Amino acid sequence: MRRVTACVLAAVVGVLLGALPSQAATPGLRYVAMGDSYSAASGVLPPDPAAPASCIRSTSNYPHVIAARTGARFTDVTCGAAETKDYFTSQGLGVAPQLAALRPNTQLVTMTIGGNDSGVFINSIAECGAAGLSTLGQGSPCKDRYGSSFQDTIRTTTYPSLVKALRAVRAAAPMAKVAILGYPWILPRTGGCFDKMPVAAGDVPYLRGVQATLNDAVRRAAAATGATYVDMSRVSNGHDACQALGVRWIEPVLQGTNAVVVHPNALGESRMAFQAMKVLALG
Repeated sequence: MRRVTACVLAAVVGVLLGALPSQAATPGLRYVAMGDSYSAASGVLPPDPAAPASCIRSTSNYPHVIAARTGARFTDVTCGAAETKDYFTSQGLGVAPQLAALRPNTQLVTMTIGGNDSGVFINSIAECGAAGLSTLGQGSPCKDRYGSSFQDTIRTTTYPSLVKALRAVRAAAPMAKVAILGYPWILPRTGGCFDKMPVAAGDVPYLRGVQATLNDAVRRAAAATGATYVDMSRVSNGHDACQALGVRWIEPVLQGTNAVVVHPNALGESRMAFQAMKVLALG
């Protein structure tokens, strides 16, 4: 009788275990987060104590949100100011080349990268800001001075560097799903907000055009290398740095809340995570 009872119990346990979702017995997704300050959430609290101080990484960055929601086995090597070259060489003391984090069995890789290459982001924002102050927000002094130079650099230098970096990621993690996110809008289409973002009214659409060119280079590089492009253009529209706190995803130069200006806040990082998860069908 005891033997029969034991067999029945074993059968019941087997049925119950078989009915559980497969994820219950499956190890977490092997996930590596790479990229620059938009991936690191530089300036957002709390800081990541595991990160090199120079990377200014936050535990509220979009990779941490994705990892928490998916239960991933997670490695975060995102680092503020990273360029595509920092995938291959050390970015500084204690900061290994980002490609070193990848393994043949890595299953997911995410990133934002390219905005710092050739100083496109920082130079265009800084130069257009200075030009805007010189005219008290009138005209298009930055466009008048720099013309297509920023966009030309993106097309001729940033784009091939993105392709090289994404191919290297694929070679190091051949089984992984690789996703590269576009950059959320920094400025609205027109008008601007000179009190928060000191860019002349005529340069607002100009700078937005520079960013559109960068995002297009990211999209084309993803298509050329078999990576997934996570388009942030539509979902971030209306959440630029000119919007009110609680609406904006990017913090402005003035009247902002982040120590690192013109970067995503915690809300922006969470929305980047949700968009990436939606596109990648995660969670």
